[in-house]
Amino acid sequence: MSSSAWLMRFAQRPAPSARLVCFSYAGGGGAVYRPFALALPSSIEVLAVQLPGRENRLREPPLKSVKAIVEALLPNLAPQLDRPYAFFGHSMGGLVAYEVARALRAQGLPGPARLVVSARRAPHLSEPDAPLHPLPDESFIAELDRRYGGIPAEILQHRDILELLLPAMRADMTAIETHRHLPGPLLDCPITVFGGTGDTRAQREVLAPWHEHTHGPVQVRQFAGGHFYFNDAAVRGQLVAELAHLLAPLAAQPAGAVAQ
Repeated sequence: MSSSAWLMRFAQRPAPSARLVCFSYAGGGGAVYRPFALALPSSIEVLAVQLPGRENRLREPPLKSVKAIVEALLPNLAPQLDRPYAFFGHSMGGLVAYEVARALRAQGLPGPARLVVSARRAPHLSEPDAPLHPLPDESFIAELDRRYGGIPAEILQHRDILELLLPAMRADMTAIETHRHLPGPLLDCPITVFGGTGDTRAQREVLAPWHEHTHGPVQVRQFAGGHFYFNDAAVRGQLVAELAHLLAPLAAQPAGAVAQ
């Protein structure tokens, strides 16, 4: 694996035809996308966004707003957008990917050829529950796990590990829960929206309204599973196959082409 501070690479792709930029969920790091990078065709390079406060950036203070994340990430990401590319973001990552796409448009830079959002309600829809980020540690962890799941039992059982991860988890939830969507120009790219059939917080009725945020077509597809449906290897295989299908037209574009 090679990495820079903001972007992680997991597979050697000397001359990729297209790139998939992946944004992780709250508290998560870029390493979650390693299986994606290894499974996608060699013509597609995966760049996983690595925010401060986790994994190889554990000692850095995490950012506490979506705006701060976008502003810090953009100058590090823009030089990598020199060929056709798409965004994939899971949960919080879907929101960040969307706001990065909007920021690129605002700066007159080429946007993603496709935005793929996973397990994230449309950005203009408010969160249905009371905010988590102000809660004391014990209540914060318990409620986070109740709402979303996905925290491994071995981490929940080891307080020392949990304390290392808590700052990023809390900062990310602060970013999500304090974010307010501001109206602006619609995206032009297609949006594909994925979700888990058992994810009570991201059912079709809150996924479908992503159509309000682009001039392009919007497709919704659900996979078997909950909020972290792709933790299941078989389902992840289905997801990666779908991503390969969606990205195939980008990888087939002439060398030097960029997204518009």
